[in-house]
Amino acid sequence: MGAGEALSDEAETPDIVAAETVFAGKVWNIRRETFRYNGDEIVREFVDHTGAVAVLALDDDDRALLIRQYRHPVRTRDWEIPAGLLDLHGEPPLAAAKRELAEEADLEADDWSVLAEFYTSPGGSDEAIRVYLARTVRATAQVFDRTEEEADIEKRWVPLDDVVDAVLARRLQNPSLVIAALTARTARETGWSQLGAADSPWPRHPKLGATQS
Repeated sequence: MGAGEALSDEAETPDIVAAETVFAGKVWNIRRETFRYNGDEIVREFVDHTGAVAVLALDDDDRALLIRQYRHPVRTRDWEIPAGLLDLHGEPPLAAAKRELAEEADLEADDWSVLAEFYTSPGGSDEAIRVYLARTVRATAQVFDRTEEEADIEKRWVPLDDVVDAVLARRLQNPSLVIAALTARTARETGWSQLGAADSPWPRHPKLGATQS
């Protein structure tokens, strides 16, 4: 990278020699691929993930809507932002984000923007998450009937600065929440000038990118 060149991840398309699903799970699968890279044949196994969306909802007082729910793998009721899988075939990411905000928080919003995108664990999963910023929020007409781990979701409106303070104090661990809070405060300081359009293409999503590039 030359001096002054903008930092950016670079897509790569290695030659895939072999690929198979070695475990088919209830939510996602484990995939094994053999590919050629730097003259070698390399075998890697990773979580074959649908991808997901998350929503940072801010009210007129710069308070963020947080939810707390139980996450079994880490045995923790962690604070999060509404989020969900892209598991409905053909559903656009923005539509999924609106659905998750309604289902998990009983909220809808008029103003939507792309806040951040990230890979959760690029060495072991192809999961990509897009975080939306939702503003001009209001309660939905109906309350969603939640079950299983979502049945006892706790909701709380928290000033964005307090959320960031909790992140920096290492009291909050959820990656979507951490990234959303830090990005939102930085974006706010620059007048929200770097937000993306809500319907922006998502070329770096491993599964959606081929249809959007």
